Amino acid sequence: MGLTKRGIQALEYDPAGPAQQIAYDGQIPGFGLRVYPTGRKAFVLRYRTPSGRTRLLTLGKYGVLTLDQARARARKALVEVGDGGDPVAALRGPKPDDVRAFAERYISEHAKPHRPGSWREDRRRLEKHLIPAIGHLRLADVTRTDLAALHARIGARTPVEANRVLQVARAMFSKAIAWGELPEGRANPATLDRHGSRGVKAFKERNRERYVTPKEMPRLMEAIDAEPNIYIKAALRLFLLTGLRRSELLRSEWSDIDLEARRWRVVRKGGDVDSVYLSAPAVEILEQLPRQAGNPHVFPGRSRGSALTSIDKSWRRVRAEAGCEDVTLHDLRRTVGSWMATAGVSLQVIGQVLGHAPGDVAATAIYARLAQDASREALEQHGARLMAVVNGAGA
Repeated sequence: MGLTKRGIQALEYDPAGPAQQIAYDGQIPGFGLRVYPTGRKAFVLRYRTPSGRTRLLTLGKYGVLTLDQARARARKALVEVGDGGDPVAALRGPKPDDVRAFAERYISEHAKPHRPGSWREDRRRLEKHLIPAIGHLRLADVTRTDLAALHARIGARTPVEANRVLQVARAMFSKAIAWGELPEGRANPATLDRHGSRGVKAFKERNRERYVTPKEMPRLMEAIDAEPNIYIKAALRLFLLTGLRRSELLRSEWSDIDLEARRWRVVRKGGDVDSVYLSAPAVEILEQLPRQAGNPHVFPGRSRGSALTSIDKSWRRVRAEAGCEDVTLHDLRRTVGSWMATAGVSLQVIGQVLGHAPGDVAATAIYARLAQDASREALEQHGARLMAVVNGAGA
C-alpha cells in the first residue's frame, strides 16, 4: 500500500521495540520512514552497495521534506546505486586512509611518473570499477573476498578487463605496503591466482588473432576515406601505417614529429621513449593535416588546447560500413605486425616496430605463427619453381 501522510503522522516510537524502527514504503524498495526515541522522524533508504554491504541513507527530515519529495530523492539515489555508486560514502567524503584517497595518491605519485604510457588506463579502471565498489573502505579493511566479488562482477561481461582491474589493484596495494600504509608482510588482497598460488582466480585469456586481411583492406580504406572528420580519418590511416597504440597516437603533439627526418617521438607503454620511422604515405598524411591554432596536439579535441581522446563512435561506423564489425582499433595495430610477418619480416623487427618490450615472447606469439605460414608458402612456391626447371630440363 505504501506510506501515506496520515500513516506517517500516526507513527510513534515503541520503547519495547528494536532500537532502529523503520516503517517501509510499499512503492520503492528500501525506502521508509525512521522514527527516533525523541519522536523525530526522517525519511531513509536502505540499499546494498556493489561490494555487498548494506547502507542506510538518511534522505531528510519529515516536515522539511514531503513524502513525494522524499520518494524522488530515493529514486535518484537508487539510480546512483544502480550505476555502481554509494551515496552514503559520497556524503561522508574521502578519508585519509580510504581506498579512494589512496588511489589518487597512487596515480599522482607512482603511476604518472613511472607508467607514463598507461597511467590513464590505470586511472580509468580505478575510477570505473574499483572506487565505486570499495572506494569508501579503509585500506586495511579491504579483503580478498571484496576483490574476488568485484572481479567476478566485471568478469561476467568482460573477463580480460576483470583481470586488468585486479592487476592495477594489486600494484596499488603493493605500494600501500611499501609506503607503510599497510603492515609490512601483509598479504596483498588483490593477488591474482594464475599458477596455483593463493589469490583471486584469474579468468583464462586467449590471445586474439584478428587482423584486417588483404581482401578486407580495400573496403576498410574506402570506409575510412568516407569519414567526414579529417583528424579521425588521418588517425585511422596512421594506425595502419605505424602500428602505434591508441594512446601513443592520439596524445601526440606536433613537437614529437620531425617530418623532414621522418621520425615520430613516442612514449611507449612502459615509459620508454622511442623513435618511430614514418613511411612516405604517413608523412604525406601528416603534411596535409591542418594544425589547429593554439593547440599543440596532432589530433585536437573539442575543447581548446585538448587532444582527441575517443574515436570509438566513428570507428564503429567505419567498420560497419566496411563489413568488419568484429575488428577493434587494437586489431589495426595487430594488422601491421601480421602483414609484416607474412612478408617475411623477422619477429625481432616486428617487436621493435610495435614497441614490444625486449624478450616479450607472448606479445609476438601470433606473428611467429604467421611467419611460419609465410615460410611455408615461400617453400611451396620455391619447390614448384624448382620442379618446373627440373621437369623442363629433363623434357
